[in-house]
Amino acid sequence: MEWIAASLKRERTRAGLSLSELAKRAGIAKSTLSQLEAASGNPSVETIWALGVALGVPFSALVEPPTPSVRVIRAGQGPGVASEQASYVGTLLSASPPGARRDIYQIRAEPDSVRAAEPHNPGTVEHLIVATGRVKAGPAGEEAELGPGDYMTYRGDVAHSYEALAPDTTFVLVMQHT
Repeated sequence: MEWIAASLKRERTRAGLSLSELAKRAGIAKSTLSQLEAASGNPSVETIWALGVALGVPFSALVEPPTPSVRVIRAGQGPGVASEQASYVGTLLSASPPGARRDIYQIRAEPDSVRAAEPHNPGTVEHLIVATGRVKAGPAGEEAELGPGDYMTYRGDVAHSYEALAPDTTFVLVMQHT
């Protein structure tokens, strides 16, 4: 939370926005934003995405601390952020280094809930590779069912969703930003 709080303050200041204006643009309460910047809140994926879109920065800019030159994340030990909508936890594995515009996530999801994603910044493209289980994913009306080893790519700047169709579903999601 300390890193997210510092990142929010840094990006809000960089954008020249007040707490009130950023909260309004992100569609969240000013008190919620104030708590997040004080490192006393517990934001959902949806809240962080909304703030990133309102600030014009990728999700990773708000959650990824600086990393050393060699970094190992053991299975199940990365910093996960849970969804309010679904049994869905996203773990940022790698943020875009300078000069690159992509983030890599490992996703763990369980059946019986859908993670609906609002459009990301214009030009965003998502690449999804299933590791275990089955997932239904993609833009609204164009979803596809995927199994282990399957790959798909689609626009991330339109409404899209992810739905686990089997227990212990895991997949890698690469977000390419323009």
